[in-house]
Amino acid sequence: MMISAIEKMAEKSVRPILTYADEAHHLNVDTKKKMSAEEESYYHSWESTVKSIFYKNNENVLLEFTATCDLENQAIRAAYESKIVFNYPLEQFYHDQYSKDIITLRSDLAIMERALQALVLSQYRLKVFQDNRLAIKPVILFKAAKIADSKDFMAEFIETVSKLTGEQLRKLSNAIDNPTMQKAFDYFAANGISLDTLAQELRDDFAEQHCVSVNDDKDATQKQILLNSLEDQDNPYRAIFEVKKLDEGWDVLNLFDIVRLYETRQSGGKKISPATISEAQLIGRGARYCPFQLDDEQPKYQRKYDDDITNEMRICEELYYHCQNNHRYVTELHNALREIGLDTEKTVQREYVLKDLFKTDDLYKQGLVFINDRKVKDRKEVHGLLPSVRDNIYSFTTATGVSGMDVIMDDTSGSTDTKVELKTSRMTIGEMAKRNYALVHKALMKYPIFKFNTLHSYFPNIKSTREFVMSDEYLGGIRIDIHSKEGQPTMQTMHDAAFYVLGKVARSISKIEETYYGTKEFRAHKVHEVFKNKTVNITDPHDGGIGVSQNDPSVRKDWRIDLSAADWFAYMDNYGTSEEKAFVAYFRNYVDELRDVYCKIYLVRNEREFHLYSFEGGERFEPDYVLFLQKKKTDGFEQMQIFIEPKGTHLLEKDAWKEEFLLQMREEAIPVKVLKDDNEYRIWGLHFFNVEKRISEYKEDIEKLLGV
Repeated sequence: MMISAIEKMAEKSVRPILTYADEAHHLNVDTKKKMSAEEESYYHSWESTVKSIFYKNNENVLLEFTATCDLENQAIRAAYESKIVFNYPLEQFYHDQYSKDIITLRSDLAIMERALQALVLSQYRLKVFQDNRLAIKPVILFKAAKIADSKDFMAEFIETVSKLTGEQLRKLSNAIDNPTMQKAFDYFAANGISLDTLAQELRDDFAEQHCVSVNDDKDATQKQILLNSLEDQDNPYRAIFEVKKLDEGWDVLNLFDIVRLYETRQSGGKKISPATISEAQLIGRGARYCPFQLDDEQPKYQRKYDDDITNEMRICEELYYHCQNNHRYVTELHNALREIGLDTEKTVQREYVLKDLFKTDDLYKQGLVFINDRKVKDRKEVHGLLPSVRDNIYSFTTATGVSGMDVIMDDTSGSTDTKVELKTSRMTIGEMAKRNYALVHKALMKYPIFKFNTLHSYFPNIKSTREFVMSDEYLGGIRIDIHSKEGQPTMQTMHDAAFYVLGKVARSISKIEETYYGTKEFRAHKVHEVFKNKTVNITDPHDGGIGVSQNDPSVRKDWRIDLSAADWFAYMDNYGTSEEKAFVAYFRNYVDELRDVYCKIYLVRNEREFHLYSFEGGERFEPDYVLFLQKKKTDGFEQMQIFIEPKGTHLLEKDAWKEEFLLQMREEAIPVKVLKDDNEYRIWGLHFFNVEKRISEYKEDIEKLLGV
């Protein structure tokens, strides 16, 4: 009845209708079915209703949103392939660091002890948030197989927690053989929180009034509001008990622990059971990142500690799934996670370990490394776009008209595709404007931010829109590589290219809140406080690239080095890019010559241990290496501190502002000591290291070091 009424309303409407469909995979149910024409004629469902509304008017619009579009199903792929506006799979979402990291915490503990383990971990996470002045309340989800089981466990849980003692937690601590849980218990001990005090906190924070069941339909609406506001300060809940109510439609960010309250495994063969798929999807929902930042330079909505997983804040970026220690079940769960795009098994850990030789050297124990700061620049001092924006090389490809044909019913026939040879034209926006200023101005005026009054608020020194377009400090020098069928792009193609690139420039300008500059004074920091052992997460290391040892067989033979035996390299190994490995191998060839000039040589990899700020735009830059060279003088020593950046050929022009900054250091960087000593310090930066295009410049740089 309700479906028919909606269709009749749509029939009477003369205006175009916009239908917004969230969780749109529910509109795919009929698509998967095979029905005859007669069946379709009398069949009614939400999918048929929505389609009926959509087809009433050719101006109607249907927008569908879903996180679980089953494109592996051929019927659904055929229906949606030409209609997908944007596809952002969970795998890419995870890779781009917009989710929590996912950890399965397996144990042989009884289910209630497993639940108490989650409470301890949640309270540890709460304390870490509080230590960093973050008002974030972690919550736990207890997932049962049946509603009756969930109800019984909730009652038992409330009773157990109300009587929880320090002795019970002590027994739990002794029973657990897990480094994360040990870290949690060590934290409480180090901060003077006894297990008796911890038990009292858990009795209060997980008391009955802080627990909620979402299995009943009676108060589902009110519960749904509470469950979608768990991040709010006045929301009382820390523990949620459910079976299936939250499998979809639940948006929660501060869920950090899911406890599986059953030991069964439904799958009997190779196929993953629907129950395990459902669990994986629930984990996928809970894996949404809980945003926070400790300073204004950190990205708020992305993981920050993949490159420093021993950092205390790492626990605040992880979702723990507490389950039984059953290898077959965990394998199936990992397969299910992989199927929905969360292949956590591709992630490996690599540890950068400083050599004892380096750690016992005076350079490490007492030495200094100099790093600059950034400061807010008065808007009146802004005379151009950020170097990273104006020096970037933008690429635009026109529609080519490429098409293809496939013979479906004949397996022996192949596919045919048309081919178009594209030509590349390189020109700047300034050059386009010289040819036809109106063309660029027309594209410019489509973005409100480029209206002169708005533009002038960002760049007070510009006197006209024409200056903004023509000057190399602003748009004039921005290069666009236009790929089109024409040898010489048409006016329409140039307009489209300008419009595309100006959109990117407009977005970068709109993000400006403050403008900065990097100080030319570099402040002294203790070397031993900056460089430490560090464990990093790396996804899918292969073929001699990131995450692969410098001595791995997959590394090119002439770049392969056992760095554990190299006294000039501070760490035991190098897991950097292939370009970095090429640089380290190249540098090795000059070590003996450098020893003739310097008494101390240490090459140290910067695994995000420090960052610099460009002089002009205050843009953050993390050079890959710093080289320390020392030579003795009558009183003390002279120290050269040299920043080095290996760079792939495809990034040489795009990152030109970084190289310019490095080369400015020799004349402009000023080391500032806090305490007076007799040592002299000098700060240099070298050209980018690149095997294909920078070897001659780099050789000159090294020769300058040898001639100092």
